[in-house]
Amino acid sequence: MGLQIARFSSLLFVALVLAPALAHLLELPNKIGLSREEYLVVQQIYNGWQLLGIVIYGALLSTLVLTIMIRHQPRVFALTLAAFLCLLAAHALFWIYTFPANQETLYWTVLPENWMALRAQWEYSHAAGAVLNLIAFILLVLSVQIKESK
Repeated sequence: MGLQIARFSSLLFVALVLAPALAHLLELPNKIGLSREEYLVVQQIYNGWQLLGIVIYGALLSTLVLTIMIRHQPRVFALTLAAFLCLLAAHALFWIYTFPANQETLYWTVLPENWMALRAQWEYSHAAGAVLNLIAFILLVLSVQIKESK
């Protein structure tokens, strides 16, 4: 029963992380060419998205717990560990690239001279994170499909 709850929790949290990540990815082609004024206005739709940090930490923690729980099942472990590492990499991208852009623009309320470089940094780091989150979700789904022999 504990393993089923761990799998469900991990899949649920990763799916919840994937939804806004894919939103960023799908918006990119329409946002990357916006003018300074348009981009500043559009970025305001993300006010309050900081609360998604709860979901991200839920995905990381639940997937780590699941990884530990299935450590004696080699194929499932490999897929689950890879999923966890993808989530961790996506999270690292956020802190290395996305967050500094947020800080430099005061969460997109001020656009400095280098705003286009910051926009590219912000948009493409979110896109890369979305791909990593999608891979993590796929790996978790695959790990559930494997039946390990005891």
